Amino acid sequence: MSRTLAARLGGMDTGVAMVARRDACLIDAYDTIVHTDFSAHRNELPKLAGIPAEALFREFRRFAPALSVGQISITEAYAEILRACGVEPRPDLVCAMADKSRELLLLSGRLFDDVLPFLRTLKSRGIKIAIVSNCDENTRDLLVELGVAALADALVLSNEVGAVKPAAQIYQYALDQLGVGPDAALFVDNNATYCAGAAALGIQAVQIVREAREAREAEGLEGTTVVRSLAELEVLL
Repeated sequence: MSRTLAARLGGMDTGVAMVARRDACLIDAYDTIVHTDFSAHRNELPKLAGIPAEALFREFRRFAPALSVGQISITEAYAEILRACGVEPRPDLVCAMADKSRELLLLSGRLFDDVLPFLRTLKSRGIKIAIVSNCDENTRDLLVELGVAALADALVLSNEVGAVKPAAQIYQYALDQLGVGPDAALFVDNNATYCAGAAALGIQAVQIVREAREAREAEGLEGTTVVRSLAELEVLL
């Protein structure tokens, strides 16, 4: 049976919440605190490259795993993508593709309304914050641009760590950066698999599902604590 937040907090006999002190919050980036609209990427990058969108993004998906662990840079990836699509990877075109992809991400990334109030509340309570994201090299610039980096004690980005969620290495790296053990941390992510990866290390994990339909589906996941907003998490910290 799945655990909603209310069930998680309800005492067995008294109905009183029994919540352990948390000294740190590990929180995902994309679709947890940041939402993005990639329609401009789908329109502008293929035009810039002179490549059909389907071909360009098929090749991009092929290089995405290497980008996520820092095995290849975005510039290097676009050179290989152009070559695979039959376009000469001229240095000026490669740089233009890389620059445009970064520019479009910074323009399209937005924080959910509850993010800054939540992070500021954590800071006021002395709770350490790590943003833990599977991402490529442009994400650090996005988090800086959105004001999140200034509120976080650590940015734990897969392309810099060399590991992606749900691998244990990236969660442990975050804990080490914050100087806390797993029992003193809470992990928040919209992805149930990534929550399970954190829970396997003994970190209390909470799945955030902002859409009603997704929330209903998440309720059916075994052993999942589900919240609909970051404000609901404050009682767990």
